[in-house]
Amino acid sequence: MVSESDSAKNISGNTLRVYVYVLKNGPSELREVQRGLGFSTPSLASYHLTKLMKAGYIKQDEEGRYVANREATPSLLEEYSKVGAFLVPNMLFFAIFFTILIAYFSYRALTSLSQTYVYYLAATSIAMCGAYWYEVVRAWRKLIGIR
Repeated sequence: MVSESDSAKNISGNTLRVYVYVLKNGPSELREVQRGLGFSTPSLASYHLTKLMKAGYIKQDEEGRYVANREATPSLLEEYSKVGAFLVPNMLFFAIFFTILIAYFSYRALTSLSQTYVYYLAATSIAMCGAYWYEVVRAWRKLIGIR
């Protein structure tokens, strides 16, 4: 099981990249992970794999290959959705929606004769859009390892 100290919130950056690599490519050996992610040494890949094993996100099979624990996947990747071959933050869809809404309300404010209600809607949309884009950037930074 996942320990409290290595919860999903503590798995980010290269460790999260290693987990996604093993999840995407299936059973992988240490050198495959190292080469696939472009790590300079096998010990760096080993460090991240060990961290994931201690947290319960990865297991080793009989042949010594690393396999993702699919039971732990939902908690680790709950902030992300798969779109094609990419992992994107869930908030991205809402951020795009509210960005389009802002563009629409801005257009309406510039072309409408009655502008009073449009300003309130635009202000609300700007606030919501800012919050969603903040969450998208935060989730992407977590995925690539920037704190």
